[in-house]
Amino acid sequence: MKKSIRIAALVAAATLAAGALVAPTANAAIKVKAAIAYDIGGRGDKSFNDSAAAGLDMAKKKFGVTVKEVTVTQGTDSEREDKLRLLAKAGYTPIVAVGYLYAGPLKKVAAEFPKTQFAIIDDESVALPNVSSLVFTEEQGSYLVGVAAALQSVTGDIGYIGGVRTPLLQKFEAGFRAGVKATDKNATVDVKYISEPPDYSGFNDPAKAKIIANGMIDKGVDVIYTAAGGSGAGTFAAAADAGKYGNKIWTIGVDSDQYLTGSAADKKNMLTSMLKRVDNAVFDVIAAASAGKKVTDALGGGVVGRRYSLKTGGIAVSYSGGYINQYKSKIDAAAKAIIAGKIKVPTKPAK
Repeated sequence: MKKSIRIAALVAAATLAAGALVAPTANAAIKVKAAIAYDIGGRGDKSFNDSAAAGLDMAKKKFGVTVKEVTVTQGTDSEREDKLRLLAKAGYTPIVAVGYLYAGPLKKVAAEFPKTQFAIIDDESVALPNVSSLVFTEEQGSYLVGVAAALQSVTGDIGYIGGVRTPLLQKFEAGFRAGVKATDKNATVDVKYISEPPDYSGFNDPAKAKIIANGMIDKGVDVIYTAAGGSGAGTFAAAADAGKYGNKIWTIGVDSDQYLTGSAADKKNMLTSMLKRVDNAVFDVIAAASAGKKVTDALGGGVVGRRYSLKTGGIAVSYSGGYINQYKSKIDAAAKAIIAGKIKVPTKPAK
C-alpha cells in the first residue's frame, strides 16, 4: 500500500513538473507583442517586404501573437529611428526591422532598450545581445537562377537589374553572373543599377526599371533578373509590352515567388524566382520569442542571429509555372555542388 502511495506521489510530482515546463511556453505565446518595421514600399510590394509580411502572418496564425506593422515613407535614418523607438516604448518585442538600411537606427534604439528583443534582416553589423541578425547567402540562389537563365536564353544576351549598387545587391549580381557563365561561357550579362547610394529610390521605382529593361531588350537581351524590390514590376511590364510585338522576354523574380502574385501577363514571362526565405526568418524570431527564447547562432564578431542558405533551406528557386522543370536536374546538380563546397560562388562582382 505504502509503495502504491509513493508511486502515485511520484506520478503527481512528475505531472506537475511537466506542467511547469510547458506552461511558460503557452503563457509566452499569449503575451508576445511582435512588431515589424518595413522599408519603403511596405506590405504589398510583392517582393522583399511581402516575404517578411508572410512570415508575420504565419506566426500570428500559429501563435496568436499581437502584431503591429509600420512602414517608412521618407526613408531617412531619423524616420527609421523614430519608428523603432515608438514600437519599443509601446512594449513590442520582438521588433523586426526589414532591411539593412535600419542598421544605424537600430543600433541606437536597441542600446536604449536592452530588455527589448530586436531582429534585422540583411545586416550583421550590430553586435548587441538583444539584436538578432538574419542574413542570407543570396549569391547561391542567384547562381541557380543564372543557370536557368543561360539554359533558357536564345540570344545568349542576359540582363541583371539591381535596385541600388550596394554590397548586398552585388552579391546577387556576382552569383547570377557566375551561374550564367558556368552554364554558357559565351553568354553575356548586361548589368545596370537603378540608383546609386545615397539615393535608395531604386528599390521602389518601377518606371525607371522599365526604362532600363527596355534598353536591354533593344540590345537583344531576352532574360532579365531584377533584384530591386518593388521596382521589379517595371521589368515585368517591359517584358509584357515586348510580348505584344512578338518579342519573347523572360523575367526572373526575387525574394518571394513572384509568379504567385503576378498578373496573367506577368506569369507568361516569369521564368523563375530566386527565393529568399525572409518569411522563415521572421517566423523563426517570433516562434523563438513565443517559447521564451531568442535566435542567437554565432555569426562572428560578437554578432548573433542566423544565416540562411541553400543547405538550411533558406535559399531556393521557384518552379511555379513549370518553365524550368526541364532544367531541374542541372539546377539540382549545381545546388548539390554548392552545398558540398565543390562550387564556390563569388560574393563580389569580378573586376
